[in-house]
Amino acid sequence: MSLQLGQITTLVISSSTAAKEVLQKQDVSFSGRYAPDAFHALNHAQHSVTWLPVNSQWRTLRRFLNSNIFSNSSLETNQHLRRQKVEELVAYCRKASLSNEYVDISRAAFRTSLNLLSNTIFSKDLTQPNEESGSEMKDAISNCMVEAAKPNFVDFFPILKRFDPQGIRRRMTSHLEKLLGGFEDIIDERLKVGGFKQNDILDLCLKLNQDNPNEINHTHIKSLIMDTFGAGTDTSASTIEWAMTELLRNPHVMTKAKEELEEVIGKGKIVNEEDILRLPYLLCIVKETFRIHPLAPFLVPRRVEKQVQLNGYNIPKGTRVFINTWAIGRDPTIWDDPLEFKPERFMNSKIDFRGQDFELLPFGAGRRICPGMTLAIRMIPMMLGSLLNNFNWSVDPKNQDEALDMTENFGITLCKAKPLCVIPLPLN
Repeated sequence: MSLQLGQITTLVISSSTAAKEVLQKQDVSFSGRYAPDAFHALNHAQHSVTWLPVNSQWRTLRRFLNSNIFSNSSLETNQHLRRQKVEELVAYCRKASLSNEYVDISRAAFRTSLNLLSNTIFSKDLTQPNEESGSEMKDAISNCMVEAAKPNFVDFFPILKRFDPQGIRRRMTSHLEKLLGGFEDIIDERLKVGGFKQNDILDLCLKLNQDNPNEINHTHIKSLIMDTFGAGTDTSASTIEWAMTELLRNPHVMTKAKEELEEVIGKGKIVNEEDILRLPYLLCIVKETFRIHPLAPFLVPRRVEKQVQLNGYNIPKGTRVFINTWAIGRDPTIWDDPLEFKPERFMNSKIDFRGQDFELLPFGAGRRICPGMTLAIRMIPMMLGSLLNNFNWSVDPKNQDEALDMTENFGITLCKAKPLCVIPLPLN
């Protein structure tokens, strides 16, 4: 589908066959980026691996991410951190259970993901489990995600860029200044200490900067950290919230998942990473959540750098390209009962979410596939499984309609419009 959205020619891909053409067969032609105006604040888009075009700088940063943060060896090294953060999440919910208080699932999952990443990068927490407002940096990350998600006239009428009529870039600049300033303070503190003793991601970044200052500088490092937090917090939190909402709406699915967990690892235990492959039904729940509630409903927008042909049509240079994963995940020609939450559909299916099956594209595909996929597919089942295996979950009957409301709040990440607040109950 070709649309003229304001001044921008926009191509919307809503079928798995067309997505395969764009993301695999002609990936090079469609690998440019169209950065929303919000991300031009402080020139962030010019240094960000998310928004840079495919060039030498992008390759250097992408290679660093793949080799040092999201490689299997790095993830194995930091496995204890993920276990620790999931234990803290369960402890937070247990405290709420003892006092019969509600848990905001999205906020709790966000804090867990945020502290996991901050420990991996900085070797420190950015927020405490019982903090509602959180640290200044935590709030700045949240505010950046909020501004990035807002529809912006400037993205459709670039002529308005100098006026910033909705003030989105101005507010984004303020939030980024706090966030990047905080990163700079941590970098300065680390350099004053001297040496690379923490053996975390920041140490690796600074060592690469010391050895190859032309390849990566402090601006790149701060943007890389920003990208990692941006991609790994809201997305995981939203997925956990959608999954828990669907399970509460479909109690037979939750019962089946809890039975599998009890049989495989034992009731009341934390799910370890080595347990995940032994929990096929839990993985089916995660896949089904990705299908019907995709992490990014249009993925990250792409840009055609030069005119290209697609399925017999000429796609002009500068066209913005959206991959409509939301529509593909609900396509009745691919999925039976596409609007029903049915994890069983994946039990005997070879369809996976790693970018080879274009019916399910939560992380995209091709050279622009989300580098954080390897972390997400470890962390999400661990968090979700541990929440299910340690508590029964109750919705206040008076607020049930609101808590289980499935209205979507559209943005770069597809969030639930009304937060899921539920009470964790002790296991029988």
